[in-house]
Amino acid sequence: MSAIILEEDIVHYEVLGRGRPITFLHGWVGSWRYWIPSMQAASVSYRAYAIDMWGFGDSAKNTSRYLLSQQLNLLKSFLNKLGIGKVAIVGHGLGAIVALLFAEENPQYVDRVMAVGVPLDLTQINPRMFQSSPEDLANWLLGSTPDSEAARIEAPKADQDAIYHSLRHLDKANIKELPLRLSIPCLLVHGQNDPAIGIGENNRTANLPLHFHFIPFESAGHFPMLDTPNKFNRLMTDFMALSSGESPRKLALKEEWKRRVR
Repeated sequence: MSAIILEEDIVHYEVLGRGRPITFLHGWVGSWRYWIPSMQAASVSYRAYAIDMWGFGDSAKNTSRYLLSQQLNLLKSFLNKLGIGKVAIVGHGLGAIVALLFAEENPQYVDRVMAVGVPLDLTQINPRMFQSSPEDLANWLLGSTPDSEAARIEAPKADQDAIYHSLRHLDKANIKELPLRLSIPCLLVHGQNDPAIGIGENNRTANLPLHFHFIPFESAGHFPMLDTPNKFNRLMTDFMALSSGESPRKLALKEEWKRRVR
């Protein structure tokens, strides 16, 4: 277990591999732990970091730190503390929102973002997300694979206030306009069977800027990285292999595997 002190509180993280840095940010359910299969896949060519954000996993529980702005500060302080330069970010749910907002505020830090299950409209969020305990959310959203069980065990570590406050303040972030405010390559991934975050209107994803690309996972729910790990990890590594600044629209899924479209 690795940890650093930021703002006089503990932030837990884990790291694997060597190479260019990738940072994994978890969602509203679980902790860094469910990223292990994706970290292992990335660590073949990259140095993969996964952080427990404020209120989750083994990081400090402090209600004053649960606003989105505080999670953004955590990420910036973490990168500075470890001397990490320009980084690719893979974020899920809450982590996807943090990644996109961080890229907007700190473009000098971010090379690209893979945003999984990100709500680009508040109406996409199931009201149950605001009302349920971390344990209930995990039982609702996680499957029955071994990796899902590891995430289920970690979920109750979260402070329910960390979930609630981040959701309650999404309206202040104007997330609907985020794609128009960003200039870095962004790959949006969404499980079509996700009961927590709706997939949104087709015209909204069809009209994304050219440096954005949307790929649905037909057989996945809220955790495509756990429901279909081989597909997810292949897509992730293909995205990371693109040249800096290159549009992810060259990426596609095809049946049981992914390929670059040439």
